[in-house]
Amino acid sequence: MSKYLIVVESPTKARTLSSFLGKDYEVVSSKGHLVDLPSSKVAVDVDGDFEPTYTVLSGKKKIISDLKKKAKDKKAIYLATDPDREGEAISWHIKDKLNKKGKQFYRIIFHEITQEAIEEALANPAQLDSKKVKAQMARRVLDRVVGYRLSPLLWKKIVRGLSAGRVQSVALRFIVEKEKEIEKFVPKITYSLEANCQFKDNSFEAELKKYKNKKGIFEVEQAAKECKKDLLSQDFLVEKVTKKNTKRKPYPPYITSSLQQDAFNRLHFSAQKTMIVAQQLYEGVTLEGKNVGLITYMRTDSFAVSQKAKKTVTDFIKTEFGKDFLSKKAYKYKKKKGAQLAHEAIRPTDVKRKPDGVAQYLTKDQFKLYELIWCRFTASFMAEAIFENKKIEIKAGEGLFLASDKRMVSPGFLKLYPQDQPRYLPHLAKGDKLTLKDLEVRKHSTKPPARYNDASLIKILEEKGIGRPSTYAPTIFTLLRRNYARREKSYLRPTDLGIKVADFLIKNFVKIMDYGFTAEMEEKLDKVEEGQVVWNQILKNFYPDFQKQVEKVSKTIKKEVVYSDKHCPRCQGRLVIKWSRKGKFLSCENFPSCRYAESITTGIKCPECNKGEILHRRNRRGQDFYGCTNFPDCRYTIRNLDQLKKEPKQEEDTRDKIQ
Repeated sequence: MSKYLIVVESPTKARTLSSFLGKDYEVVSSKGHLVDLPSSKVAVDVDGDFEPTYTVLSGKKKIISDLKKKAKDKKAIYLATDPDREGEAISWHIKDKLNKKGKQFYRIIFHEITQEAIEEALANPAQLDSKKVKAQMARRVLDRVVGYRLSPLLWKKIVRGLSAGRVQSVALRFIVEKEKEIEKFVPKITYSLEANCQFKDNSFEAELKKYKNKKGIFEVEQAAKECKKDLLSQDFLVEKVTKKNTKRKPYPPYITSSLQQDAFNRLHFSAQKTMIVAQQLYEGVTLEGKNVGLITYMRTDSFAVSQKAKKTVTDFIKTEFGKDFLSKKAYKYKKKKGAQLAHEAIRPTDVKRKPDGVAQYLTKDQFKLYELIWCRFTASFMAEAIFENKKIEIKAGEGLFLASDKRMVSPGFLKLYPQDQPRYLPHLAKGDKLTLKDLEVRKHSTKPPARYNDASLIKILEEKGIGRPSTYAPTIFTLLRRNYARREKSYLRPTDLGIKVADFLIKNFVKIMDYGFTAEMEEKLDKVEEGQVVWNQILKNFYPDFQKQVEKVSKTIKKEVVYSDKHCPRCQGRLVIKWSRKGKFLSCENFPSCRYAESITTGIKCPECNKGEILHRRNRRGQDFYGCTNFPDCRYTIRNLDQLKKEPKQEEDTRDKIQ
């Protein structure tokens, strides 16, 4: 019979630990939180010290009962939940439910699920960190009182069932403000000249940089054409050739935000998907019949790497690539404000476990993410890449053209990454005469700013200090689930509902929606964990003014009535625009006596049946699509409206050639 009980929060994590711990240890899972604030009420003493009232979550009573039975005869209970505030809170509540006189509880912390890391943690047990627990409690209570006070106002103003949140609403503001910036954008047209030059058997492009001592950019097409006419009669001669070596450092190992951004840009993973797959790699996958944790903990904002991992990776690089590929000195990275330095960066638990060696045991997505993490970590200890940058200045009358290329001299860390082979410029010297094959006037139109996607939204949230590693993915997921934003070609576009919610909150709750205030609250939560601030003092300072504003807005708020130009086919009343959680629709003004309602379509005829119109819809999974109003008779559907509109891709920079 086992002597000790280890409690983790995940069944997969429990299986991995069990696979290399002896018979003295029984490992069980709490399957996440055991208790939380009930959804039916605020459950926070807002008139006192803001103490929360937790209740046992649905389905967790049996788990608590089983945990008590397993803990009954054990010498000690080890709480081994994740090494962050959330994990500390889960352990705190597990102890609370299992605590009996004489029971010994220990907190063990590890950042990777390997036999060595677990044995070290068991050899150095600690006690629960009450400051971490209070920091998590402060966040939970703060988010609860904000959400449960703002949400009813949205119900009153727009439609019942909407929600607002402290971080979620600020993220929505970014998305909405970007959309308004795009709507106001006025493109600027300019013209440039590009020469196609030839020297012996080599041809290359050169761009006009100066003409008559001014920039080679023209705001009037005719001026560009006159410049072209002049330059066509000139000799194209090499004026100057310059070469300069530059170095490129590898990026630091991943932290949560950079992993989510890179996985989105390189693998097209949403932030939510990245964290799900990373969790699988952290908790353990089966390699040759044994569960193994492949990466360290994935919720971190620290670039730190353990001494043992540093030695292992440097030895690996020397053996695998040679000492010349090893960095001559350790790279230094700027520490993020508020970073939890006790954490490590995201890295493979064993760098000798190369991606190709484990590919057969991983799913396609697991392999892609593991390879990304492995390469990034290994590269961060490798030598800089060295490039030779060459620039060629070409004189043509009063015009000066520039051509450039970049040639790799030493790959360094880029040895790990496949490189495209660029076209290099021919060997040229001052005075060489070039043959002009073509001279084109090119039209350029400035593009509106790109909408946020997962990567760019996480980047701005991180830069502004809004949220923490554990909040980025859930924030984006919530905005999509609430229909405040939807994905279009991987970009996050606010819905009409999202714009309406953001506008209301910005108008009436300036402080809550202020970027600086939200970041300041995050810093205060960090200070609770550091023991510098009493957790409920944050609430006492914040809540009174916030509640006064809620009461003020509640008294003056009125639900808008926006009439359409349509009439009800049943009673001839006017149809008004109303809102649901799925978006806008038309309803009779005589509701509830007349319950007629209809969807608001895009105004585009269905190309399949030519009878109905295309309507924006959302399936049970929260995914957007467009379908015919004649459903189920017509089942035409598309994912993106641009398939019908044939709009150019937003990310492309289309350039028109002008003859």
